[in-house]
Amino acid sequence: MKGLNVYSLPNLLTISRILVIPVIFLSIYIHTAMWSMLAAVLFIIASITDYFDGYLARSRNETSAFGRLLDPIADKLLVASALIVILADNMVHPVNYIPVIIILCRELLVSGLREFLAEMHVGMPVTRLAKWKTGFQMTALSMILVGYMFHNLGVVLLWIAAVLTFVTGYQYFQKSLDYVKSVEADKNPKLAEVKEAVEEIKAVVEKAKKVVAKTGLKTIKAKRISAKKPLKVKKAVPSKSAVKKAPAKKTAK
Repeated sequence: MKGLNVYSLPNLLTISRILVIPVIFLSIYIHTAMWSMLAAVLFIIASITDYFDGYLARSRNETSAFGRLLDPIADKLLVASALIVILADNMVHPVNYIPVIIILCRELLVSGLREFLAEMHVGMPVTRLAKWKTGFQMTALSMILVGYMFHNLGVVLLWIAAVLTFVTGYQYFQKSLDYVKSVEADKNPKLAEVKEAVEEIKAVVEKAKKVVAKTGLKTIKAKRISAKKPLKVKKAVPSKSAVKKAPAKKTAK
């Protein structure tokens, strides 16, 4: 796609997820069943657009850098707003604040990592597990916002989403840490040489251990075989000097 088409259908769907956030926030101040249900429905519709904007962008060949930039931002803003509404309206037990905090901290962590890697011109692609995490988050929050018979199931899914959130956050952090280590190694070639030398020494030590182990086994086997063989006793043969010194027997006359 040539140029930047901000108003393509996939981008408009992404922008719509940001526009519904103020309406969802109003449910904190407008305590009516109808407005709460409206906020829940809008959140569900916005969550569904998270799938369709990517699908339409690929099928219509309308992928763009703007869409790749805005899509994860819209997801994080939508999820964060729903989590704040849930906490503000006391929709979950205080014990269930734990997954909420985990999800919020992870989103801040990944945002910081993306900003750092962007300065290094390094991208951080979304993994398949991260997509599953987003799906569990959206489903859980939708059920909690709707309430009624969906509330308990939504809380369970929220804990599952928190576990996936923690795992994916750790994976992103580990990838960023590996990149930082590689950069530091490139800046300090002596350090890289030392690491290579250490790896070579480790390889030599491992080979030596294997050789020693094999030699030891052969020695043990040889000892066992020699122990099984009976010892041969050699008969003593008198020496020539002993024969000469021995007195000759006298014959009777």
